[in-house]
Amino acid sequence: MMNQQKKDAIHFHTARFETSFGSAEQFFASDLPEVVLAGRSNVGKSSLINKLCNQKSLARVSATPGKTETINVYRLNQLRLVDLPGYGYAKRAKTRLEDWGDLMDKYFTTGRDIRLVLLLWDIRHDPSELDMVMHDFLEQTGLPFMIILTKADKLTKSELLQVDSRFSRFSGQPRHIVSANGMGIEELREIIRKAVMKEE
Repeated sequence: MMNQQKKDAIHFHTARFETSFGSAEQFFASDLPEVVLAGRSNVGKSSLINKLCNQKSLARVSATPGKTETINVYRLNQLRLVDLPGYGYAKRAKTRLEDWGDLMDKYFTTGRDIRLVLLLWDIRHDPSELDMVMHDFLEQTGLPFMIILTKADKLTKSELLQVDSRFSRFSGQPRHIVSANGMGIEELREIIRKAVMKEE
């Protein structure tokens, strides 16, 4: 049993930045399982990557929402974490939004070994129109995904108790709460481990 646990260990602390994709032509072969982070700009994807990997500046946390327009890839021993560019920033031009949609479509439809998509939503707000577009797109692809509610540290205890009722229409969809103070991080690591190490 101990040997099996050692074999299945994902060493999050070993994560390193590997590359960025600005276009589908730059994609390399998907030779490792991939766990994907998707969400609007400034929802906390970079912060979550840093928390998961216990590194303060592995992923750059931009003060300007919508600044990152590439797919950023982080290599771990057993998988890759793939950070998709954020969507829905108000200052993004229509043509750039179309480019984003084209890049996402090609990423998700080129046969990559995607084991889990983490769809990040800000727990303080109802999902936006673009949040729902991404949600519905993931449902249509049949890819396994989970809603990750971020920024729980911004809510009071009483507000946290109301989360289930606020998101009740998504009761059939797995979801998990995380925060900058570490809430839910260890549990999310285990969720990722199970998704990546599942039996072939």
